[in-house]
Amino acid sequence: MVTTLIDKTTLAKKGEVVQRWFLVDATGLVLGRLASDIATILMGKHTPKYTAHVDTGDFVLVTNVEKIKVTGKKLQQESFEYYTYYPGGHRYVSWEHLLEKHPDRLLMLAVRRMLPKNKLARVMLSKLKMYRGTEHPHQAQSPVELDLKNGLGKGMVKLSG
Repeated sequence: MVTTLIDKTTLAKKGEVVQRWFLVDATGLVLGRLASDIATILMGKHTPKYTAHVDTGDFVLVTNVEKIKVTGKKLQQESFEYYTYYPGGHRYVSWEHLLEKHPDRLLMLAVRRMLPKNKLARVMLSKLKMYRGTEHPHQAQSPVELDLKNGLGKGMVKLSG
């Protein structure tokens, strides 16, 4: 039997994946759309070597996190709830308060819920770095600027080469 390139499937292996660094400016981007694009990059679904059980994703630096947009009345109506594990410890924090005090947490929560629900998601989420303002301490990694204004479709065409 003759095997051709079409018959073989390439699976990524741990340690063989080259992870790149991308820089995203969040100024004026909508929270949910930005979170889904970031989750796609963290999982590695934008690469042809995507393998579900291996971390094939890239690092993502997000600057100007405080300038994220939230559409509609979500800032007033939506809330993040958690439990402190003490009696009566059920707490609610509105999105408006989160965006004011900790905009990075709001984006992190949105991205975390778009990742798979397993141990690998924790590793993927650790590759997300968020900063207020334009300064970040990762110049040595020479991140590639990624324009997500039109979504991943147009921005990824330049990166696939």
